[in-house]
Amino acid sequence: MSDEDAELRFQLDRFGDFLTLEQGSSPQTLEAYRRDVSRLVAYASTKSAQSPIDVTSRMLREFVYHLKDVGLSPASIRRNISAVRTYFRFLLSDGIVARDPSERLETPKRWRTLPDVLTVEEITRLIASPTFDEPLAFRDRAMLELAYGAGLRVSEWITLGVRDVLLEEKLVRVFGKGSKERLVPIGRSAIGAVATYVRELRPRLEKGAGKGVLFLNARGEPLTRMGAWKILRKHVEQAGITKVVSPHTLRHSFATHLLEGGADLRAVQEMLGHADISTTQIYTHVDREYLRQVHKQYHPRA
Repeated sequence: MSDEDAELRFQLDRFGDFLTLEQGSSPQTLEAYRRDVSRLVAYASTKSAQSPIDVTSRMLREFVYHLKDVGLSPASIRRNISAVRTYFRFLLSDGIVARDPSERLETPKRWRTLPDVLTVEEITRLIASPTFDEPLAFRDRAMLELAYGAGLRVSEWITLGVRDVLLEEKLVRVFGKGSKERLVPIGRSAIGAVATYVRELRPRLEKGAGKGVLFLNARGEPLTRMGAWKILRKHVEQAGITKVVSPHTLRHSFATHLLEGGADLRAVQEMLGHADISTTQIYTHVDREYLRQVHKQYHPRA
């Protein structure tokens, strides 16, 4: 499809008229929005979209990540998204499309709300923090190993049952959002730490109120969400980590480290228990940022 043909099919001239006559846009806004929507049309054409009807929500999300990849600033990307939303509002009002795929499009502002990701070295320090002169060290070590090693949500690590850790199969059975079950592989470090905790400490904590839950507090009851937070905060401080760390930071770090190591996005989606891969794609943004930092730091012409 030629540029002229694409402009015709995607109603760019009519969009320009809409901006001028109905929106009363300034010449600068008109020029910027036309340029932004032309960029979308060019991108959509490479994805075999023949008209606005073929543009999906997913394609728009990928377009925003494409803008990030080509180096546009967050401010420029926000303006592009604003242009795209105005464009689809025009198409909808003119009856050219029946639905608006830009409705739930996120802006770069959301990306910047990601918690800090810990480096591999910081994770190593954090997991090594529980020392064996602490009475609950075996539990804390096992909890940190499993939370990071399987990328668990805090609600998942406090509700794990003893039977959910399949040590022989090197798997952990997790019941995520909506009680959806998934099996996540775990490594030798997590297996060793959990096995030691279950053998050495948990039987001493269990006083009949454990309900089969893996991680118990000093009173022998299942850990609460607040209890898990306090344990994590204590070890973050002991490890000398100055970043803001929440239980979700361990999950973010798990996903980011897998992607940095070359893991397939679909596999990471499966392990995190995301229903939609677009949720997992936010980690590719973190990964890209990491790659940019490495490039800037080490490339002689960066």
